[in-house]
Amino acid sequence: MSVRKIAEAAGPPPIEDASGVKPFESLMYDGQEGGNELLEPPPYFADTNLGQVVETVYTGREEYDLAQFFYTKAPGLATIAYRQQIFRDLQDGGLLATVQRFAAQMLKMRSYLRGARAARYKYQKEGLFLDAAKTYCGAIAALHGDLAAAELSSRGLKSFRRYLDDYVISEEFRSLAEDTRRRADDLSRVVYKVTIQGSRVTVSRYESESDYSAEIQQTFERFKRGATKDYRVEFRDLAEMNHVEAQISELVAKLFPEVFEPLDQYCGRYANFRDHKIGVFDREVQFYVAYLEFLAKLGSSGLSFCFPEVTQESKEVFAYDTFDLALANKHGSQNKVVVNDFFLKDPERIIIVSGPNQGGKTTFARTFAQLHHLANIGCPVPGKRARLFHFDKLFTQFEREEDLDNLAGRLETDLHRIHATLSAATGNSIIVLNEILSSTTLHDARFLGQRILERIIDLDLLAVYVTFIDELAALPKTVSMISTIVPEDPEVRTFKIVRGDANGLAYAMTIAEKHGVT
Repeated sequence: MSVRKIAEAAGPPPIEDASGVKPFESLMYDGQEGGNELLEPPPYFADTNLGQVVETVYTGREEYDLAQFFYTKAPGLATIAYRQQIFRDLQDGGLLATVQRFAAQMLKMRSYLRGARAARYKYQKEGLFLDAAKTYCGAIAALHGDLAAAELSSRGLKSFRRYLDDYVISEEFRSLAEDTRRRADDLSRVVYKVTIQGSRVTVSRYESESDYSAEIQQTFERFKRGATKDYRVEFRDLAEMNHVEAQISELVAKLFPEVFEPLDQYCGRYANFRDHKIGVFDREVQFYVAYLEFLAKLGSSGLSFCFPEVTQESKEVFAYDTFDLALANKHGSQNKVVVNDFFLKDPERIIIVSGPNQGGKTTFARTFAQLHHLANIGCPVPGKRARLFHFDKLFTQFEREEDLDNLAGRLETDLHRIHATLSAATGNSIIVLNEILSSTTLHDARFLGQRILERIIDLDLLAVYVTFIDELAALPKTVSMISTIVPEDPEVRTFKIVRGDANGLAYAMTIAEKHGVT
């Protein structure tokens, strides 16, 4: 699969450590940085629709358990850079295809092993186990050859290649590969004869008896006249042996003890032939492959992706030609996705988004949160260029329908939630709020919104606040952005969010006239 090259970050790409390639441990974590992956999605996944994105990415790859990698923010900038380097390497279509072929063979190997565990009869178990080991050895040899010829830049893939170089010449792997080849060759030379007389089945060695089938076919060929009914019975190749086949296999094993006794010993000796670090690579590389395949589908629609610069020193963030990834995944193939820009310059920290309803304000808020999450797990993000912040916590609070089982009203619930958020937030957090005070009067909403923003300003954290209260954009550290309409036809939304003074226009008269209300 060819993947369109993803744009570079605003800053220079990470530079490899001068100390050289480290021993391979993981494709997800750099050096001593370990991971305690979240087993459940973060609370903000529901508001941002990131759950929809992750589900699409890992669908079909459930056995790898990738979701937790998408849930968990990288522990530091070093890990983000480490992952970005691997993504850059895997953009190469040839290298990506190499990894995909390896993954397909490992899936086949695991299928054989599952079959071996499920099989009831000894020699079917051993046959499937041998097939699994053959597939594994072939996959390792092919991957080693392909990686040896590949131009790699990332520390992660370089360290794995070095590990693979050592593994294929290790006594452990060489012994497995040689014994597997020998057992397979021995079995391929086993030829036996089955004689069936009524209900009696006799198994014996094949002693070069004549095969008369070719002579019979040649003799009767002259009598053939057009298409005739075929009375031959097709043997079904069932996944599970039946009891007759099992007994035949046992008799064959007795006829060829020089083949089957070593096979018994082989299956015991290599019961756990899979290498742990190869397994780590096989699982973790799917995080990258799955996401790149997902981006390739969207990129075919002309959408851009980039490697963001991720910083914790500056809160001057920006993104150009960015968009809601969940929305693009849902509608990108049918409708043109509208892209937007945003930037914050010191001392700006808070984007106040206002404008007419159904104009893309909520989508913009989701996009801001999505970008920061994706950047902080080391993934490319929607857009041509981006610089994003390395946050410690991300909070979202979007308008929700009132819970009839909750005796508290919507306003009280909103205030409890925002109080909890502001109590837990630090100066390195991000907050995204979406019309949380719409259930109260304008006067109260203005007063409460101002108090909330004053607390956010005191914390000096990054925030997006979607609101119908234009006056909030006059507070310090805020910048106003508005959703726009087509000037000649105010009913038509452009879904573009641009910097501009809040104008307080909801175009209510246009909507009223459309529905015949004067």
